[in-house]
Amino acid sequence: MKNNLQPKGLTISMIFEADSANYGESVGNVASLKKMTRDKGEQYTYISRQAIRYNIVDQLGEKLAPVNAEGSGDKKVIQFSKDATIEDYPELDFFGYLKTEKSTGGKKRSAKVRLSNAISLETFKGDLDFLTNKGLADRINENMNIAQSEIHRSYYRYTIVADLEQIGIDEVYNIEIDNKEKIRRVHKLLDTIAFLYRDIRGRREDLKPIFAIGGVYDIKNPVFENALNVKDNRLVVKQIEGVMFDVFKEETVCGLVEGKFDYDNEIKEKLNALSMPEFFNELKSRVKDYYEGK
Repeated sequence: MKNNLQPKGLTISMIFEADSANYGESVGNVASLKKMTRDKGEQYTYISRQAIRYNIVDQLGEKLAPVNAEGSGDKKVIQFSKDATIEDYPELDFFGYLKTEKSTGGKKRSAKVRLSNAISLETFKGDLDFLTNKGLADRINENMNIAQSEIHRSYYRYTIVADLEQIGIDEVYNIEIDNKEKIRRVHKLLDTIAFLYRDIRGRREDLKPIFAIGGVYDIKNPVFENALNVKDNRLVVKQIEGVMFDVFKEETVCGLVEGKFDYDNEIKEKLNALSMPEFFNELKSRVKDYYEGK
């Protein structure tokens, strides 16, 4: 299958602010947040890439790909239907699939849209929330149940990278969708990221970015993934400038929600920050130009 598009990667690194957005295994009656430990034992909470992927697919507003349970007993596997293809389901186009078949290597497509974990930029301090069902217990004069839940409000950063020339093409099924549909799908993905949220434990957490930086590049590197940090409520602009190679500089665009960070004039002056709507509109324009060959 011939593809005349030049290899390009859409890369966006973002910061958002959220509260206790991904739990792991409970320890006794304490619900534990997902965490990782670094350096001298500092703990950072994170939201897994699988959780973010789930929310993107759920909010994308497209048909969900059908799934089947294959096999039996302990070997039963839930996977995408054999007839489900990228032609009808953007979910498979963006995030790929693996379909096992007896006596064959099966069918697989690697993800064309890749996500990092969303890792907190502030350390976890061990805060706990005390939970009861007193309201219900009082109705029948019973003793209430007690539980605890770890809580952590922090800035988080994550990165999304899309292989633009591979979206809409599947050599396994010999499918290529037209460029107009490719534009529509990537624009829909950008809209979803711009307004992303996560429902958890009776809360709706806002995951839309308050700072974002990226562009459409010849090099498909998650350029700014490790360069976003916040110290004393101030974005560390110098780290971003430290990875701003000439090959990225002219193609990079930055978005900012004013008033969240201290010294945000520095961000606007040094990174030429746009408003967040302007940022996403600019990326959508660049994606459109790419697929239209401009």
